[in-house]
Amino acid sequence: MLPPTRLRPPARILPGLAALSGFTAIAVGAVAAHAVRDPQAKAWLATAVQFQLPHAAAVFALLGWRDTNGVRAGAWLLLAGSLMFAASLDLLAFGLPRSVSALAPVGGLTMMAGWLLLAVTGFRSRAGANV
Repeated sequence: MLPPTRLRPPARILPGLAALSGFTAIAVGAVAAHAVRDPQAKAWLATAVQFQLPHAAAVFALLGWRDTNGVRAGAWLLLAGSLMFAASLDLLAFGLPRSVSALAPVGGLTMMAGWLLLAVTGFRSRAGANV
């Protein structure tokens, strides 16, 4: 058994991916601000960053809130949804066919499912319980 201060290998994936998501959001925002000239592409990238960065940060807040299946599942849904949403807009801005934009609503619905799961988890937990 691993000491409590070390995360199990699967448990390290979520914060690692959330950190990479935050990094990617900052990098895309910088490219949009300094290298992209097309106004529509800039708008798509800005929207992607506006959804991706706060959701990456939310994953870390959730990991500190409580360690339960409901919270972990909600955090995974937030991360997956924000990555799908942002990636579809990023790819669209960088010239891929408009068909990639079909991933945006799936990402949005995935984020919404994550927030609903977290709401249910929060309402179902008892004070002081680690549900």
